[in-house]
This record gives sequence, C-alpha cells and structure tokens, in this order.
Amino acid sequence: MDTTHRTDQQKSAQERRRELLEAADRVVLRDGPQASMNAIAAEAGITKPILYRHFGDKGGLYRALAQRHTDALLAALRSALDAPADRRERVEATLDTYLAAIEARPQVYRFLMHPAEETQQDGPGFDVGRHSAPLLRRMGEELGVVIAERIDLGPGSEALARVWGHGIVGMMHAAGDWWLGERPCSRPELVRGLADLLWGRLAEAADRVDGPGF
Repeated sequence: MDTTHRTDQQKSAQERRRELLEAADRVVLRDGPQASMNAIAAEAGITKPILYRHFGDKGGLYRALAQRHTDALLAALRSALDAPADRRERVEATLDTYLAAIEARPQVYRFLMHPAEETQQDGPGFDVGRHSAPLLRRMGEELGVVIAERIDLGPGSEALARVWGHGIVGMMHAAGDWWLGERPCSRPELVRGLADLLWGRLAEAADRVDGPGF
C-alpha cells in the first residue's frame, strides 16, 4: 500500500470518527446521561457493532467525547486567562467561562459527570466516576501549567501552581455542579463569590516578566 493511499484511508477514518462523535453529541444533548449506544448508532445511521468497532465500548466513546469537550473548554479557559484585562477581571472571566459552558450544555455536562442506571444496557460495569476523574485531573494539571507560566509564586512555585490548578478545578466543579442543580443565585453572583474566595494570594503574587500575567 503506497503512502498516499494509506494517508487517504487515515483521513477517511478520522472523518468518520468525527461524524460519529457529532452524532453522539446530538444524542447526548437530547438524552443526557441516558444516552445509549443503540440511540447513538441509530442517530449515525449504523448498527451498534459498527459503533463498537470504532470505540470499543461505551467507555471508549465516553473518553472520546470527554477529550473533545475538554479540549474545547481548555482552549476557552486559556483565552479568558490571556484576555487584555486586569488580573481580577481575568479570574472572573475564567470562572464565568467554565460556568457558562456547563450552563449552555447541561445534558453534555451530566453525561460526562453523572452516572445513570440506564447505561447498563450498554454493558455491565460502566462507571462514569471512574472515567470522569481523569478528565478533572487533566484540567487540574493544565490549569497548573498555565498558572506556573503566568505567576511567580516564589520558592516551590511549580508545585504550588499544581496545587492551585487542582484546587481551582475542584472548586469550580463542585460549586458548578451544586449551582447547576439548585440555581440558588445568578451566575454573576456565583462568579463574584468564587473570585472573592480565590483572590487573597492571587492579588499579592507577582506576574512573571517573561510572559502574559495572570
């Protein structure tokens, strides 16, 4: 098989995978955590065995969807962190970006973060928690890198930046999950409250001189 033919096949497989993920997204937007492999296969106009061929099982499909949405969210968070504004405004913009994302697509958020009894039809033992933990961990690590690049926290800066990254992601996740379920206040009120909680040490830290300040 020549290189050109192999490249065309790879592109075709990647395009087909993208189409299947878009079909899965449509079902998740409609059904949330109850989205099943049967429904996703029907939406894509294929049989379930073909869907399994591409993703292995629902866990494989979940991981592919999680990476798709996490990549988009991290890009949006980085844009908020690098916006031309003072640090407090960027902190609030970053928090608001996360909350706006889960508010705009709550069914996707619930699919990624909350298990459902109905998922058992797609195979025993599917555990959303087991899959969602790496997603949050990745976000924490990525945010830690961003903080380390933008703020000089003194001795042990890199380790402290990782602590902050995971702590902020955990706070956003827990507070956002509670807020999305109960709506006890407006999104701007929640953003201000969380920013107030974070602001003490952030207000005192020095920006790094070799890159954009956080």
